[in-house]
Amino acid sequence: MALVGLPVMLWWLGSLASGPAAYESFQANAMSPYGVVVLIGLSWAFFNHMCSGIRHFILDMGAGFELNANRTWSIGSMVAALVLTAAFWVAIFNA
Repeated sequence: MALVGLPVMLWWLGSLASGPAAYESFQANAMSPYGVVVLIGLSWAFFNHMCSGIRHFILDMGAGFELNANRTWSIGSMVAALVLTAAFWVAIFNA
């Protein structure tokens, strides 16, 4: 996702610095169907990384090394990332 996320962020920052017309162009692309798919993918990557980081933090404390617990935590982190992504975008579109 870094191959997509960094250029999108740089485009966003560049459009902010370039004035209202450039930002409107960015916003039109970001809110198009392909732009929303890219933004949803980027937010899922963020939440997945965050949930996996929490899982690894718990593993670093010495908990969850048993096979069943580890499997449960790994599935739970993926599910939590999907739920957080969905909740984030519901909040965005209902704001």
